[in-house]
Amino acid sequence: PDGVYRIGLPRTDLKASLDGVALKPGFALGGWIAFEPMGNQAMVMGDIVLTQDEVNPVMKKLEESGIEITALHNHLLRAEPMTLYMHVFGQGDPVTLATALHAGLALSKTPMENAAKPQASAQQIELDTAAVDQAIGHKGKANGGVYQFSISRAETITDSGMQVPASMGSAIAINFQRTGAGKAAITGDFVLIASEVNPDEQPRLFFMHFWANDDAVKLGRGLKAALDKMDLKNS
Repeated sequence: PDGVYRIGLPRTDLKASLDGVALKPGFALGGWIAFEPMGNQAMVMGDIVLTQDEVNPVMKKLEESGIEITALHNHLLRAEPMTLYMHVFGQGDPVTLATALHAGLALSKTPMENAAKPQASAQQIELDTAAVDQAIGHKGKANGGVYQFSISRAETITDSGMQVPASMGSAIAINFQRTGAGKAAITGDFVLIASEVNPDEQPRLFFMHFWANDDAVKLGRGLKAALDKMDLKNS
């Protein structure tokens, strides 16, 4: 999308849970890598999902190959097994970048056989998605048993002089996973500028992760209240 070649890397090999909820890969285990053209070169960004024992060997291999690690953190506290999210960045020849990333990922158990293939058609979600859409004020889409929102900020985001479109990780991500009886678990990333976190700071982006498990429409209204505090593109 938006001129970017994006590869999904969901950790379908992991059986993770949080507070008794079995987490679907597309809900909270969805790694990705995206390439944006820069003339004959490319900029690559990504967020890869790793277990604790995979972090050090993957990080070492990527750094040796010239891939920059821009962040390493946890998204969901108390999830078992614990997973960490490694953000990567690189610029240069796209084949060289892809080769380096593949070599690093090969030291994990990330399934890569079907990484470049399009995902299966959307599955029906057993939630009142129309009511959730109305509560949030944006339109979501079903993907792998998860109802997902990707909401772009109004500003133009740049990095190293290059525009960073939504598919390169600059969009707000919200995921709903049905947990039964009209309830859903939610997680995702709020992409915030400094004035939305601390009005005294200069503009920077912050990613705020979240989790809840409650009535889906109630959660949608709560998310809408938070989104109303941000400068977003009109949907």
